[in-house]
Parts: sequence; C-alpha cells; structure tokens
Amino acid sequence: MAAEAVNAPFLNDVLRGLSLPDKAIPARWFYDDIGSELFEEITRLPEYYPTRAERAILQDCGPDFARLIEPGRAVVEFGSGSSVKTPLLLNAIRPAAYVPLDIAGDFLRASAATLQAQFPDLPVHPVEADFTKSVKLPREVAHLPKLGFFPGSTIGNMVPAQAVDLLRAMRETLGAGAQLLIGMDLVKDPAVLVAAYDDAAGVTARFNLNLAARINRDLAGTLPLEHLRHEARWNDAFARIEMHLVAARDIAFEVAGQHFAMAAGETIHTENSHKYDRYSQTLLLHAGCWLPRQRWTDREGRFSVLLAEAAAPHVAP
Repeated sequence: MAAEAVNAPFLNDVLRGLSLPDKAIPARWFYDDIGSELFEEITRLPEYYPTRAERAILQDCGPDFARLIEPGRAVVEFGSGSSVKTPLLLNAIRPAAYVPLDIAGDFLRASAATLQAQFPDLPVHPVEADFTKSVKLPREVAHLPKLGFFPGSTIGNMVPAQAVDLLRAMRETLGAGAQLLIGMDLVKDPAVLVAAYDDAAGVTARFNLNLAARINRDLAGTLPLEHLRHEARWNDAFARIEMHLVAARDIAFEVAGQHFAMAAGETIHTENSHKYDRYSQTLLLHAGCWLPRQRWTDREGRFSVLLAEAAAPHVAP
C-alpha cells in the first residue's frame, strides 16, 4: 500500500474506531463512489420514505420558498450527492449560482455536469471537500449572499454535539446574513423506521457492507465480508436508528498492518439516524447558531423541512 495512495483521515478514523471497546466508524466514510451510487438506489426503495416525503415538500412549497428566499443568492448544497432534489429548489427561487459540496469527487463532478445541463444559464461551481468543516467557497460567489441547502436529514447521522459543530461550521462557511434550508426526519413508528434502513431487497445491507469492502480496497484490510451481516436497530433512548455490522462468528483481520478481532455477535457501529420532534429541531438549530423561521411537513407528517437564518453572535441570556 503506497503511502501516497492512503486517505489519511479515513485510515485514522478506521484505526481509532476499531480500537474502541465499542467499535465504530463515522458514517461519512460510506460515501465513496460505490457507496454514493448505492445510496441513490436506497432513495428509490419503497421502504425508504424520506426522499419521497421531502421531495413532496419541495414540490408543494415552491411559492413559500420564492417568498421567503430573496433572489440572487448562491445556493450551497452540503453533501450534494446526485443533486436530484436540487432542481425543485432552483426552479422555485432565482439563484445567482449553485455550489455543490461533496467528498466523493468523481460523483460530485458528474452530478454537477448533469445539473449544469438542466440549468445552462446558472453558474455551477462544484467543490470537492469535507463539508463537516468550514469550507472556503469559490471566489466567484464570495460576494453573494448564501443559501445553504442540506436535504435528506443528513444532520441526523451525527450525535448532537457533532450536529451542533456541523451547523456552526455551515454558519462559518456561509457567512453573515445566510439562510439555511434543512431537512429533518421525524419520530414515528419504530417498525416503519427499521424497515426504511433494512429493506427487503438488501440494498441497505450492501451499502453498509461496502464500508467494510472499502476498508479492504483502500486500507489493505482483510475484513471477512462473508462473516459480517447488516443490522438496523431502533434506539429509543437516543431517538435514533442505528446501523451495525455484526460478526456472525469469531473473526480476526488486519487493517494497514494492524491486527483486530471481533467475537461472534460483536458489532461495528456504522451509522446513526436521529429522528426529531419540533422542540428538538428548534433546540438543535439554536445551538448551531441558526434561528428557525419556517417549518413544513409532508401531508402524512413523516418528514420536515425548515428554513433558518444565521444568528448574530450574542451572549446569553
């Protein structure tokens, strides 16, 4: 494994996570090009309601967006993926530019090219970056007011402290006077939630196992994929779905020359998906230096989209 070929942050997160008593790897490492493609497949599954519910909100509430989001903003999409929902927003408002941010570079550029073809008169400036940290935006949009776009309830993948840090990083990236349009999934029947993360076709299982396959591909790993299985759990105490890779038997493996072992039934915790109510949404946004201004839900009350504005620095109370 050539040193220059190693993704150092990925390696560090994996080695640290596998060394913990309760093994865990951050969910952001799902999204190599294969993982990004698998996630797009997940969004089309019948069990996976969030994408359909959020798309319905974006379609139905276009007039509200046009009224509340003044024209001339640069739309900055965090973790843009395939940008499939983005045209619904861009058609509703009058943006000055579009800046997709994503960690999967090839997937990002392909998606940006597709969107550019749909909106030939809109400047598109893709940025390959880890959006969980403050990002320097292209100079072409530096002078423009910003609208952050963070759909899909991706915020729910982070524990509260990380979510607050992310919201504050977004506030720093977007600057004073910015707005943020963010999707947040809602608490509901655990059976519905578990099904959404453990579909009958096994696509989510492939998505989860691809993380182990990526470790083998990119970090000289020897994880025995045939002895790992996907599991989705509802954790009521933390109001979240958890995804785990469970060892079906005792296993031993290496990553970048370091040795690890798992007993049968032991897991690698790979993802959280927190669910919210109105009060937890408001508290999270305030903690992240954003003031919620408007909230929409789909007709079945499964999912919500919120518009917030950047809070000015202040000292409590």
